[in-house]
Amino acid sequence: MEHERIYDALLDQARRVYQSHPATSGFAPFPQDVARQLVEPFHCDCADIFRQETELVSDKYPALQAAIHAAGPIAQWRETYKETEIGDDFMRRFGCYCIIGEGGPFWSETLWAWMVYMPTGLYYPWHNHPAEEMYLVVSGSAVFRREGCADEVLGAGDTWMHTSNQRHAMETTDKPVLCLVFWRNGFEIAPVLSNADCS
Repeated sequence: MEHERIYDALLDQARRVYQSHPATSGFAPFPQDVARQLVEPFHCDCADIFRQETELVSDKYPALQAAIHAAGPIAQWRETYKETEIGDDFMRRFGCYCIIGEGGPFWSETLWAWMVYMPTGLYYPWHNHPAEEMYLVVSGSAVFRREGCADEVLGAGDTWMHTSNQRHAMETTDKPVLCLVFWRNGFEIAPVLSNADCS
């Protein structure tokens, strides 16, 4: 089936990049228990914005970025903050779909994975969750923030980790960004927006 071929290619590229990067491979082993699961595609505005994005060029991970794009039309795009005060602009432009985990084509008990896309000029406000989290920038750049640390501008190949319930935020300025995001532990609780300004 064509969908399975597309998802298998995405999983293969995610695994290759994850295992070849010292920060991600040190975060947790790539799961050995990955199993296929049925996923119902869900389309929203961010999927179209991502498909039409022209400013993301990945010299470092071109095969991975191509696989992420290929899966976009059949992915279950997420609306994590739909019932919050985050605002319509964020909901329309922030893009995320699961690769391993709830709503993704694959399942694991040990590690979940998503793609996260933000176009230029988008602010992802302070939030937190019990799961420990690792970001790997595939292409583009963004300002990454976490409580207790200085802000950093990260580009392709850079990583950023959040400990359990450590508040963090993210912002794009004149460039979009595409990331792989990994969770270990604490899968059952979704991200919660933080009202306090941690800057």
